[in-house]
Parts: sequence; C-alpha cells; structure tokens
Amino acid sequence: MPISRKLEELPKIATREGYGQTLVELGKENENIVVLDADLAAATKTNMFAKAFPDRHINCGIAEANMAGIAAGLAASGKVPFISSFAMFVSGRAYEQIRNSIGYPGLNVKIGASHAGISVGEDGATHQCNEDIALMRSIPGMMIINPSDNIEAQAAVRAAYAHKGPVYMRFGRLAVPVFNDREDYKFELGKGIILREGKDVTVFATGLCVVEALYACDMLAKDGIDVELINIHTIKPLDEALVVSSAAKTGRVFTVEEHSIIGGLGSAVSETLSENCPTKVTRLGMRDVYGVSGPAVELLHKFELDAEGIYHQIKETLKND
Repeated sequence: MPISRKLEELPKIATREGYGQTLVELGKENENIVVLDADLAAATKTNMFAKAFPDRHINCGIAEANMAGIAAGLAASGKVPFISSFAMFVSGRAYEQIRNSIGYPGLNVKIGASHAGISVGEDGATHQCNEDIALMRSIPGMMIINPSDNIEAQAAVRAAYAHKGPVYMRFGRLAVPVFNDREDYKFELGKGIILREGKDVTVFATGLCVVEALYACDMLAKDGIDVELINIHTIKPLDEALVVSSAAKTGRVFTVEEHSIIGGLGSAVSETLSENCPTKVTRLGMRDVYGVSGPAVELLHKFELDAEGIYHQIKETLKND
C-alpha cells in the first residue's frame, strides 16, 4: 500500500480525538452508553461527550479504581460504560478493580486509555506508560486494540462497542499522520492488515509506530530489502494465522511498538511463533527502561521508534545476522 504523499504532507490528528468524536456519534445512536472520566475529560477528549450528553457523563474525580467499580455496576445493570483516563492510571492504579470487578465477571466495560507510551512527552517517566498492554494482556478475556491513526481509532471505538465483553483501547496524545484514508481500508477485530507485501523480512507494527514503519520500509527498499509490513491493531486476540503465514514466507521477523518489548506486541508475536513456526524475532520498542521528559518527537527519535530509528535498527540487525 504505497502512500502517494510524503509523511510531512499527511494531516496529523491524535488518536484520542477519534475516541472523543466517535463517543459522541455512538451516543446519538445508542442511549445505553455512559461515559466516565477521572477528572481528565479535556485530555481524554470525553469532554465532547459530556457537552453533548451531560446526563450520561460522570466525572469520578481522581479515583480510577472507584471509576472502574462504578462502571462494573453500570454494566451489570445493562449500560455500556466507557471509562477514560491516562493509560498509566487506568491500567495501573485500577488494575485490581479491572481484573476482579470487570474482567472476572466478563462485564461489558470499554476502557479508553489515552496518553500512552513515551509520546506523552514532557510529562516524563511517571506518565509515560509503556507497560499497559502487558498488564491488560494478562487479564483473561480482555480484548486489546491499539489504533495507528485517527481513522483506525474511530473504527476501533465502534468495534469495541459492538463487541460484548471488556475491551482496552490505547490512544495517544501526539498528533500522528492520518494514512488510512483510503477506500479499501477495512477494520476487523483480531485481523491484521497487510500494508505492504515483501519476501525478505516481516515487520509487525502497532499504534503510532505503524506509519513510521511504513516510511522505514521505503528507506529499506532503497537498500534492496523487501519488507512485508503488517499493521497489528488488535493485540489480543492476535491474528495468529497471519503472523505464522507471514513468518513462514519471509523467515525473519521484527516487531515495532511504542511499549516495552516485555509483554507487548513483541512478546505476543514471539509466543505465537515459538509454538507454531519457530522464527528469529527482533523486538523493537522500549528496552526495559523508563522514559524521560522531552518533546514527543525527540523522544521517539531518542528511543529509535521514528522512521529513521526503525530503519537503522533493522538495517544493522540484518547486517549482523
């Protein structure tokens, strides 16, 4: 799927914007939706829903654990609650309540986690959550979606509402290029999207790293490296059939994510391949370190998760294989 425009020419929108906009659209269509936030409505963009439906929006204050409990009660009474906060707080502070009050009974609660990863920027390591996917993956029955741009974010929110059961959605603060604006785009839960076919190496990417990986593939192509690039927007359940088939085709795999290489996409892919198609895998992401404070774009460059960094890591790794 070649992109005709250069990266800098694509419109940029944060995926959290798509979350807020789609909640309003769904709210108009479905009266059973209730949105809760933890005093962060402006940041998570649930303020859009609060303005449109003030009687169906609950500000729970700085109390994510309590918010999860309230959502469980609402879900048990037939509502479809969306709870929203920063990824660090909704996955970390409320982990026990999400596990025991939402996950264990399999309640129909949707979790909107914004400001994920190091692209939170200047807020620093305390707010840069690179462990949330690992935490949520460990909860039985929890679906995990990590959209790559605003269009995919909107599709993800709609799909999460249609799905019966708990869903964790990961959104970002940083405005990222909107590259899925095309007629053949199709979002399907649990199904990866082949963005580019190749024969030398497979790259599985997720979240904001997908578009960066697209441009890294262009750079690698100039060096004669033919990359198959796959967008894995649903981390759990993973599209195991596609992971196995692509790995069998190329024989070499890289994963790219704005998350720790421990417990995220890299782990999910490695686990699947180790059991079904043993393949050499290199995980690109946060390497068991905390983030630091700084502009989001500069941090992505520092940790080699921008196009240049992804290109460099893949090129050097293949050179040493």
